Amino acid sequence: MVGGGIGGTMTANSLVTKFQREIANGKVKVTMLSDNPWHYYKPAFMYVAFDMYFKGELRRKQQSLLRPEIDFQLDKVEAFDFKGSKVKTASGKTISYDYIVVSTGCLPAPERIEGLKEGGDYFYQYEPARKLSDKLLTLEKGRVFVTVNFPETPNVPHQCGIAPMETTLMLDEYLRRKGVRDQIEIVYTYPTVSQLLRNCLFMQEEVCSVLPPIFEERDIKYKRSFTLAKVDPERKVAISSEGEEEEFDILMSTPPIRAVDAVINSGLSQAANNEGWLPTDRDTLQLEGYPNAYVMGDTVDLPISKAGGSCHNQCPVIVNNIAGDMRLGRIVEHYDGKVQAVAQMGLEAGMPLFYNYDKDVYPTPPTKVGGLLRKAFNRGIYWSVARGII
Repeated sequence: MVGGGIGGTMTANSLVTKFQREIANGKVKVTMLSDNPWHYYKPAFMYVAFDMYFKGELRRKQQSLLRPEIDFQLDKVEAFDFKGSKVKTASGKTISYDYIVVSTGCLPAPERIEGLKEGGDYFYQYEPARKLSDKLLTLEKGRVFVTVNFPETPNVPHQCGIAPMETTLMLDEYLRRKGVRDQIEIVYTYPTVSQLLRNCLFMQEEVCSVLPPIFEERDIKYKRSFTLAKVDPERKVAISSEGEEEEFDILMSTPPIRAVDAVINSGLSQAANNEGWLPTDRDTLQLEGYPNAYVMGDTVDLPISKAGGSCHNQCPVIVNNIAGDMRLGRIVEHYDGKVQAVAQMGLEAGMPLFYNYDKDVYPTPPTKVGGLLRKAFNRGIYWSVARGII
């Protein structure tokens, strides 16, 4: 198991449950490699931008989340040899495997758009989210311009599909509570190439229809066909590939993303712009051409959300397929692209969402009960999911 995020952690724990007898008999060993002793609840970084969470609340020691049968090694994988069924690590080890699950996530890459790193803000990591919170705290008037940047690989979405919408609605309520909303304009934009549905405010058709009225009710302006191409930090101007220029006081951006270096350097990715997504069988989640290798979470090249809600449904497919191959000599389960989440619709309300390869999101009305469900997940349920209990 390579990667100590939510996908890797729940899958390693679930493998131990599945192979409990074989592990006890010494016939199976589960190893996890991760370069971080801490496990972060990454979806909550967006709350940090609004001073709702602090660093200590968002992390646990990685070892504390793992079953004791798991051989946890704090070591970074620097090279994959899928043909030889082995990996090389930063400590100089070469580790062989019979099966491997790659769940190494993705990295924000604002440097891929000129000026974005210097002139923009984002919330997908702790320190950038804290930096954004400091700016929002002192914002009394002006303009917050929201941009969403997709990978260049066709049909691959940006990180956490609902996050830009969530943070925009959270920002609106946050500013109202501060009493300065009337002095601040919020503009939400979406690029021309929105992979799953062209020229839309969100990736799924039903939500696309629902969002404009929600934004209009809150006086949030929105603009389709704005693909961020360049940022001028000195002038505080966002420039689109469609030829428009938009001024901002804060540029709240969903930045470009890429795979980790070891995945990119594996040479197997067919993704555009050296983004690094691994070619993944959409049904079995096997790495194409390597039946003993599986890919999950943000590392796949599939048209599904790069989010924990995807990992939650990919995990049992991978675990059962490894078990099926070992015990029966064949694959036994197929992934249907299912993702679930509870969208944060402001600071208190929540909206449960479900979708898969074939069915778009069918939005439900945002409610405080939905918000309580999201809070319960944030504060406690998530850690049970990571442990493979839920």
